[in-house]
Amino acid sequence: MIDMLIGLVVAGGAWWANNMSREQKRLEILLNKTREDYATRADMKDDMRRVMEALHRVEDKLDKVLSRD
Repeated sequence: MIDMLIGLVVAGGAWWANNMSREQKRLEILLNKTREDYATRADMKDDMRRVMEALHRVEDKLDKVLSRD
């Protein structure tokens, strides 16, 4: 009876350790993916500055076209 109880405790511990190991691997994969896709604040500011410059150029062109008429 005691052997069976010890066996159940060991099996439960092994199951828990296996689940924790799988979860840790999953989190490591997600962390690595985040590191690959991460954009710094400076990168985002530079990208937004370029987008805004392009929008201003389009706006200027539209103003020229509309002022001709």
